Amino acid sequence: MKTFPMFLQMAGRHVVIVGGGEQAAQKTRLMLKTEAQITVISDVLEEELAALATSGRITQQRGPIRAAHFEHTALVFIATGCRGADGALHGLAKAAGATVNVVDQPALCDAITPSIVDRDPVVVAIGTEGTAPVLARQIKTRVEQMLEPDLGGLAALVGRLRAHAAQRLGPRARRDLWRWVFADTPRRTHARGAGRETARMIKQAIVTGDFGQETSASVALVGAGPGAKDLITLRGVQRLQEADIIYYDRLVDPEILELARRDAERVYVGKRPGCHSWPQEKITQTIVAAAKGGARVVRLKCGDPGIFARGQEELDALRAADIPVEIVPGVTAACGVAAASGQMLTEREHIDTLVLTTGHITEGCAVPQILHNLTAGTCVALYMAVRAAPEISAFLAARHGPHDIAVTIVAHAQTDAEIVIHCDIASLPETLVAHGITDTATLLLKLRKAGAQKSLGRHTNPEHGGLGDIAVRSRQV
Repeated sequence: MKTFPMFLQMAGRHVVIVGGGEQAAQKTRLMLKTEAQITVISDVLEEELAALATSGRITQQRGPIRAAHFEHTALVFIATGCRGADGALHGLAKAAGATVNVVDQPALCDAITPSIVDRDPVVVAIGTEGTAPVLARQIKTRVEQMLEPDLGGLAALVGRLRAHAAQRLGPRARRDLWRWVFADTPRRTHARGAGRETARMIKQAIVTGDFGQETSASVALVGAGPGAKDLITLRGVQRLQEADIIYYDRLVDPEILELARRDAERVYVGKRPGCHSWPQEKITQTIVAAAKGGARVVRLKCGDPGIFARGQEELDALRAADIPVEIVPGVTAACGVAAASGQMLTEREHIDTLVLTTGHITEGCAVPQILHNLTAGTCVALYMAVRAAPEISAFLAARHGPHDIAVTIVAHAQTDAEIVIHCDIASLPETLVAHGITDTATLLLKLRKAGAQKSLGRHTNPEHGGLGDIAVRSRQV
C-alpha cells in the first residue's frame, strides 16, 4: 500500500478549506458529516457555501492567506480551481506543518479522500490511491446495497450497551452475543424498524445469557484450499474470524491468516518431509487441550482437511474427548492443479473415473496399489508422490507403454510461484529432476480410452534437455 487507511478523530478539531467554488463546496459537504470546526478561506463564496456561512455552520475568512492560517489544523483542503495558486498555497500549508489535500493533484496530497458509505457510526471508506475513482464509486454502490439504511442505529445501540454486557458476560460470551446481534434476529428486527423491540431483546439476552449461542463446534477442521487465499470458502473465512487460536500447516498461504481476527493466536504446526518438529501426536494433543481450555479452535489445513491431511486422527481424538467438532471442506489439490493446468478431471466419453491417491504411505514411498489395476478412462491425482516418481514411472511405462499415459506436474499450485509441466509417464523422473521439483507438487496422470488420446501441444524445452513443456505463471497483476 502506498497509502495507509485510518480514521481520524475530528470532533472539535479545525479543518481549513481554501476556495469558494464547487470544489471547495464538495469538500465542505464531506467535512460537515463530521464534528469538525470548518473555516473556508475565500473572499467570494458560491451560493451553497454562503448559506452555510450565514447559518453559522462554517466560518468564512477573507483577505491575504498566510502560513499561520494553517497552523494547528487537523486537515487542510486546497481547492481554488487554479493549479498554480493551489501549488503555492500547498507550500504555505506545509510550512505550517499541516496535513494537506490538494484537489485533483495527487502528487501534492498527504491524505486522499475516499469514497464513503455512511451508516454513522458505521463508516466504510473505499480508496484506490487515486488510480481508479470510477471503480471506487462502483464498489461504494454495491456496499450501499449490502448495508441496510439504519444499520448505524443498531451499531449505536450496541455501543451504548457494551459496558452493561462487559459487567455481566465474559469475553467469549460477549463475542457470541454481538455475533448473534449482527447476524441473527436482532438485526432483522431492527431492519424492519422495530428499534425498541430490538433494544429490549438485546438487554434481556445480556441479563439472562440466553442469546441463541451457536451449537457449532468449538473446534473446526478447516480446508484452506490449494494455494491462493481467495480459494478458501466463505464458511472457512467465518470460522477464522471466530477463532481464538489457529493451528496452521506449512503450505497454508500466510495471507489467509490475515482473514482472521487480529487478536487470534496463530500457531505454526507445519511438518516438512523428513523433519517433523511438530509430530502429529503433539498437534492432536495440543488441539484437544486448547479446546478443553474453552478456546474456539481452528485447525487450518491446506486443501481439504479430509484428503491426505491426517484429519481423521484429529477428528477421532476430538470425539474421544467429547469435544464438538465441525469439518469445513476446502478445495483439494487435485481441483487446484487441474484448474492451474487448464484441464478437467473428468471428460465425457474419455475420462469417467477419478482416483485420488498418494505416493507416500506409512512405510515410505511406494507405487500406490490402485495403479496396479489402472484402466483406460482414468485420471489419477497423485499427492505427495514426487519421491515415488521413479518407481511409479517404471511400473506404469512397463504396464501400459511409455507414451500412453499423459502426465501433468503442477508445483506450488495457485500461487505466484506456480509451475505447470507436461510430459509422458516414461520421462516423468527426468522431467522432475530437470526442473528442480523435489516437493510441493501434485501429479495428474491420464489414461484415456482408446482413440481418445489428445495432444498436449507439447514442445520441448532445450534448457531442460527436451524434457517437458513448462509454463511458469505469475499471479501478480
